[in-house]
Amino acid sequence: MMLNRTPVSGPYVALVLSLMLAPVAALADEPRNPEETTLRQLIAAQTEAWNRHDAAQWSKDFAPDADFVNIAGTVFQGRAEIEKRHAGIFASIFKNSRTQVTVRRLVFLGPDIAVVDTDHEVTGHEGLPPGVQNTEDGVLRTRMRYVMRKAEGKWLIAAGQNTDVKPAPKAPKK
Repeated sequence: MMLNRTPVSGPYVALVLSLMLAPVAALADEPRNPEETTLRQLIAAQTEAWNRHDAAQWSKDFAPDADFVNIAGTVFQGRAEIEKRHAGIFASIFKNSRTQVTVRRLVFLGPDIAVVDTDHEVTGHEGLPPGVQNTEDGVLRTRMRYVMRKAEGKWLIAAGQNTDVKPAPKAPKK
């Protein structure tokens, strides 16, 4: 039996490769874990709530018994206290603030436990808590870490910590 050894080139190679790779390209756009989309939406909704200065909506995804450490190191215990303290800052130093939040890392430790690390950029604030300073003129950058748990089909924030990013050190005077 003789095989046809006609070389294949140009548009034929491109067509065959595109047909072979199409399913792979489609898979690349899929979330690695279907729960990742849900967690990213939770963070986006929380960001929108901050920008509306809505403490109830900002706090709604904390577990009733959650702990939250704010940028000054104060621990808030439980969703009710977290909401109350955020209502206070939304009525005062952060009443005109805006935030942009980027998910820096999202890791699943199991099917119902995740760690979500985010970067926050807050502008338009009228002051800062004692000991906290802007990272640069008019901009407060913070890093938030949430430990999330899924219970009864819903993701909740079990623990959170917000840490301010310190300004770069000034060069020594010569």
